[in-house]
Amino acid sequence: MQALILAAGMGSRLGKYTQDNTKCMLRINGRTLIERALDALDGEGIRKCVIVAGYKKENLMAFLGTSYRNISIEYVINDVYHKTNNIYSLYLAREQLMADDTLLLESDLIFEERVIRDLLRNAEPTLAAVAPYESWMDGTVVQISKNNVISSVIPRKFFNYDERKSYYKTVNIYKFSKEFSRNCYVPFLDAYSKAMGSNEYYEQVLRVIATLDKNELKALILSNHRWYEIDDVQDKDIAETIFCPTAAEQFSLIGRRYGGYWRFPQMLDFCYLVNPYFPAEQMQHEMKAYFTELLTSYPSGLNVQNLLAGKLFGIEEANILTGNGAAELIRGLARLQRGKTGIIYPTFNEYPECLGEETVVPFIPADFSYTLADLILMADRCDSLVLINPDNPSGNYIPPGDLLSLLENLKSRNKRLILDESFADFCDPDAGSSVLSQDLLDRFPNLTVVKSLSKSYGIPGIRLGVLASGDRDLIAALRKEIPIWNINAFGEYFLQIIGKYQKDYAASCREIAGERKRFKALLTGCALIERVYPSQANYLLCGLARGLSARSLGEFLLDRYRIFIKDLTGKKGIPGRGWLRVAVRNRADNDTFIEKLQAAETEFRPGP
Repeated sequence: MQALILAAGMGSRLGKYTQDNTKCMLRINGRTLIERALDALDGEGIRKCVIVAGYKKENLMAFLGTSYRNISIEYVINDVYHKTNNIYSLYLAREQLMADDTLLLESDLIFEERVIRDLLRNAEPTLAAVAPYESWMDGTVVQISKNNVISSVIPRKFFNYDERKSYYKTVNIYKFSKEFSRNCYVPFLDAYSKAMGSNEYYEQVLRVIATLDKNELKALILSNHRWYEIDDVQDKDIAETIFCPTAAEQFSLIGRRYGGYWRFPQMLDFCYLVNPYFPAEQMQHEMKAYFTELLTSYPSGLNVQNLLAGKLFGIEEANILTGNGAAELIRGLARLQRGKTGIIYPTFNEYPECLGEETVVPFIPADFSYTLADLILMADRCDSLVLINPDNPSGNYIPPGDLLSLLENLKSRNKRLILDESFADFCDPDAGSSVLSQDLLDRFPNLTVVKSLSKSYGIPGIRLGVLASGDRDLIAALRKEIPIWNINAFGEYFLQIIGKYQKDYAASCREIAGERKRFKALLTGCALIERVYPSQANYLLCGLARGLSARSLGEFLLDRYRIFIKDLTGKKGIPGRGWLRVAVRNRADNDTFIEKLQAAETEFRPGP
């Protein structure tokens, strides 16, 4: 068995990274792609590798020479790499391809060694490594019939996204038997090249072969194998995250992305907080039906968005403001805030960061718990009070009756309450919920309510939030801080149609409440967790067993099981390093989390 690597291309989409070197010389976390590929081949006993070089070939040849570890290297040169595509590179190496059983791979790949191992150990003589199609993928896709035979290769122009669940992306690593290369692939490669020219892709030959009655090409379906194809700087960034050399570095890099985890579809995100039971399927279908119109149209201006948000919550347009997520509104509010603002720690960091530490009066309650009486005492030291209810990350909850008493007290002392109700809809039915109403805003001009629709309605990709206040002058001033087109057409349409789905939304919140209770009971039974705090939100604050580090556990779960949690270490108000916040996801995901956490009881070795 030999290997053949196609490495002639320019990799121009990588910009400065390939300006002076071929793409396979790109370094990911300090090691070049070509070294990583050759290391994997060497580890599986491959002793000969043919490399088709072209662009900056002198650099590659000087770097590798004629051998690498236990592998002898032979070069085939494509001098017209700038005029041709990979079909011509493979055509130039056709004699070498027919000389032995061959692993054929492209040089812009990063992959773990077991991809090669699984190809070699599979009894089928001719295989293509494929993976279920995902949103980040580009290039050749195939469909598979029974016995894993590749039944069709789908050209890009015939790609049908409605059928994407039946598609598999070629990983661009193949195992060709010598007989397959001699009797099938190379003859078709020769004929196709002569008929269609040299500016084509070798995968087109596979498309022809897939139509044959005696098609020998089968698929090896990769499941949880790590691999990535690197075409541009974004791919490089993602690959460096996936293939971090240490669990600690990967945990840090994932955390610093602040989302975008759809690019890591095999990762379970128990860090960010989203309603998994909404939007309802019918609502999703309705939004998809008008996708083209929404994509190609300007949204309405801010005044219309405010009318729509006001309609949803029964609030007059003069009392409400729609934001690109609650974060935009918090930032605008902070610019107008005067005096000292009391904040209960630990908290959602957006508030103290936007207000500025010099204006914040911190309150750190004992054991993450506080009551109405505590809040009234807190207000003695500040002009305004920020209350997240239920609180984040503690889940502490002040019921509606106590909130009204607090508002009366603050109003009598000319103090303001900034009430963040982003998680209030998830409360148990008998606990009460939102106090957002026009009556209360009229009654309490000192009340400002912030609400993230992204979290509660399960639409973080749209980015929607609202701010309502009894102080209309504050709303008018805030409007001057917000761009006229801060909400996109998808967000506007969501606000337009959400009224039809309020029963579905209410049902989803009840599901969260029920699942939270079940999940809390399961977490309480885990040996690694000493305490799970009561919560009325879609997350649970957990204290780990004595001496355990949330950071170390987070690194372990991400590295071993691709589960991402919120490590609270270092957060103001968090005592020590043994605290984490766990999102409440759907039942299946939560059961997976419990299963892996229980497995970690024997596998996890706590670090410092």
